[in-house]
Amino acid sequence: MDYLNRFPQMMQEYLVRRVREVEDEANARKLAMRTKKDALEYQAGLKKKFRKVFGPLPRKTPLKPVITGELERDAYRVQKVMFESRPNFPVTASLYLPKNFDYPLPGVIAPCGHSGDGKACDTYQSYSQGLASKGYVVLQYDPMSQGERLQYVGKDGKSWVGGCCAEHNHAGRQQFLVGEFFGTWRAWDGIRALDYLLTRPEVDPTHLGLTGNSGGGTMTTLIAALDQRYTMAGPGCYVTTWRRNAENELPADAEQQPPFALALGLDIDDLYGLHAPNPLILLTQELDYFDQRGSVEAFDRLKHLYRLLGAEDNVALFTGPDHHGYAKPLREAMYGFFNKACGKTDVDATEPVINLEPEEQLWATETGQVADLKPAPRNVFSFTEEKAEALAGKRKALSGDDLRKALAKLLNMPKRGDAPDYRIIRPVGRREGYPRPFVTNFLVETEPGIQIPLYKLEDQQLASRITPGEQAVLYVPHMSSDQDLAGDALVKKLGKQAPAFFAMDVRGVGETTPNTCGSDTYLGIYGSDYFYASYGVMLGEPYVGGRTHDVLAVLDLLEEYGYRDVHVVARGWGSIPATFAAVLDPRVTQVTLKNAPIAYTEWAREENMQWPLSSVLPYVLGTLDLPDCYRELAAKNLAIIQPWNAQMKPMKKDRARALLGEYGVDPAVLG
Repeated sequence: MDYLNRFPQMMQEYLVRRVREVEDEANARKLAMRTKKDALEYQAGLKKKFRKVFGPLPRKTPLKPVITGELERDAYRVQKVMFESRPNFPVTASLYLPKNFDYPLPGVIAPCGHSGDGKACDTYQSYSQGLASKGYVVLQYDPMSQGERLQYVGKDGKSWVGGCCAEHNHAGRQQFLVGEFFGTWRAWDGIRALDYLLTRPEVDPTHLGLTGNSGGGTMTTLIAALDQRYTMAGPGCYVTTWRRNAENELPADAEQQPPFALALGLDIDDLYGLHAPNPLILLTQELDYFDQRGSVEAFDRLKHLYRLLGAEDNVALFTGPDHHGYAKPLREAMYGFFNKACGKTDVDATEPVINLEPEEQLWATETGQVADLKPAPRNVFSFTEEKAEALAGKRKALSGDDLRKALAKLLNMPKRGDAPDYRIIRPVGRREGYPRPFVTNFLVETEPGIQIPLYKLEDQQLASRITPGEQAVLYVPHMSSDQDLAGDALVKKLGKQAPAFFAMDVRGVGETTPNTCGSDTYLGIYGSDYFYASYGVMLGEPYVGGRTHDVLAVLDLLEEYGYRDVHVVARGWGSIPATFAAVLDPRVTQVTLKNAPIAYTEWAREENMQWPLSSVLPYVLGTLDLPDCYRELAAKNLAIIQPWNAQMKPMKKDRARALLGEYGVDPAVLG
């Protein structure tokens, strides 16, 4: 990193404080429950909250199941199964059918963790075989982006996005644009998997189990929240608390960060609130990166709930000695717990000898990828693109107060009061390439825990409060004011010409770029910028909303010193919060955007969208789009210079002009 970065821990400390506040309030409510009536009212409240978190579930459509092959083994058969969880959206699975038992038998759905080979992973084969040997019918299915279900397949047959976690986050950030949650999509596969399992005469519908590890533990948790048909559940290596994950700088997949969950006072244990009082065992590992302290805390909360419901003995915690993974001790603990729940008192919990199958043996398709099926099936992106088009057709153009109200609601920004306080911080000396020889540095407290670097270019060395004025340029950078002041041609030009030139780093960029979540992860699809954006989604406080608030708070500060005529200039990432602030604030009298996107809809139309989650305004396309803002800003002499496409690359001017016209924006705004 070659630009100033003096406050890299700010976002981490801010997040930890916010999540602790939520947890403390939620714990107080749970501990206040004293009776069974309290517990039942709590469960009724969860149903309402889950509707907001998961959104509406799709209509159930024909499964169209097919069996494409079968393996005969001594203790069981494995049928290779495909079914459609949505129209033309195939799911590949292995169905383990025990031998030497009288049907019907208990059924188990086994969602896989984050293994590239999905259902063929050694660990997941092991517990499927183990359960089958003990008289359970097991359906283990490939999650999206794993096994036979890659969603972004290149010409070489491999994912062009990366591993399964990268595919999940790539799909998830686009889905937020159209009001979808990737976790709901993942859970829906599991719901339809149970629908298929219940069509099988071999299955006893009075004993239905659900178990998975890591990402499969996540799916066990989400499915249990949405589907109350299960009579027993065993999540492995997942259940802890969101506070511990936040404190420990642990990014998670898109499906593991439920929107509004923290805003609604939920924690991971609450996702089992509707499963109670049915049998539940939390399977954990002593050396796991999922914090055991959080696992114990979650267990204690669930124990309290089960006690109130008169079923304290139905919830258990088992901790193995190993690192993250569904190791044999955890599997055997699960076998024993499920046996007890099903009344299998004569069945041993010891795992038999496991004979692993080569991945190709378990393929339900000929080639090992559903993408090769004829006719071609749909991938997850095609649904996002389709919904974006449908929303665009329904959406009414917004302007004036209607636009401002709708935008403010989506951004859900902190409340602002008086002009924020600020510090004067020691100068760092001359910075190479700046438009003026000196700079005064301030640190503006836009809300408790958020302190925003603000630069004022000077012709002489100063270390004083902000000098008064009337007209100013306020610059919001792509990723660093320091970097852009030294290297961007537009900034250099305006920095020399403007009577007063300020530049600011919104939260999480420039001087506050986090150094968390591992070494040099900031721009990764699974890195620190994503980490704080994903928690913003859970808090119902979009990262881009916080950044917009920062711009507005700095405008409040500038007004205190007389600046009521402000030309906002922004680039790249910074163009989005700058646009929103300019729409909302009458003190902004002119707007210049460089490398701005033209429309969020274009991000949902481009399979290889590269803008980060921190630039996404969740659920936006159900209400408005950026062109609504650009039309509103025409009265403020809007100029858009060198716009970027969905891949954050420059657009050709003819293409940009045509696209603006399609969205009803005067192409004359192109600079």
